[in-house]
Formats: sequence, C-alpha cells, structure tokens
Amino acid sequence: MKQINLTDVSRLKNELAKYKKGKKLDIAHFNQAARLAWLGKIVLCPLDPEDPDCQAYLLYLPQPEELVAQILTLDEVDQNGHPFIGRIHVLDAEQGRHLANIFREGMEARVRSLEELERRDFYFACFFETHPPEGPTDVQR
Repeated sequence: MKQINLTDVSRLKNELAKYKKGKKLDIAHFNQAARLAWLGKIVLCPLDPEDPDCQAYLLYLPQPEELVAQILTLDEVDQNGHPFIGRIHVLDAEQGRHLANIFREGMEARVRSLEELERRDFYFACFFETHPPEGPTDVQR
C-alpha cells in the first residue's frame, strides 16, 4: 500500500491527479478483464461521479467461479507481482468505457440466448423425428 505524507500538500495533489486519470491495463490483462466483463463477472463504476473532470473508473475483478476459472486463463498477479484478480483497479476512461460496452454486449447476447431457450421445444425435438417428405420433390422432377 502506498503511503503519502499528509504534510506535503503538493505531492498529495499530484497523487490525486494520477488517480483521477486512472491507469491502463496491459493488453493481456485488458483481454482477461474483457472476458470477465462479457460474462457479467466484473464490477465497474465511475471513480468520482460527482467530479466532472474525473473520468476514471473503479474496476473490481472478483475470483471467478470454478467453471470459468477452469476454462479461461486468468493471471492471479500482474507483471509486477501485484494481485490482479480479487483486487480493485483504478482504470482510465477509455478502457473503462470499452469494458462497459463489452459488459453490455455480453448481457445482450446472454439475454438472446435465454430468449431462444425459452422458445425451444425439447419434447418434440427428442420424441418426434421430422423427416423430409418421401417421393420426388419439384426440383427432382
């Protein structure tokens, strides 16, 4: 954890300015966060919604459930050895907006999938085979 001496006001302002800008994830970590976002497994919110100058986001990447962890490759730590999963990250505006769009895209895809599932008739597909009509068709005549 970073410690800032409170008597140094200019240093404190500089540190706060850095947080307001956020930080970019590297390509591998952005892709991992995007996969979790598509699955709806992230928490993303503005760093300071009351400050119009602050465009950064808070990104929380929780530990994924076992099935997701078995299939997706997720780094437990970043390139500096700091924890990546299970931590809150201060993300810059551009990557935050893209993750929000990916989150939305994944949610819309899951909704479509659930709507298709709701319309699907398993019974007839399992117990009644549909065969093409026997005999010549108009194309074969």
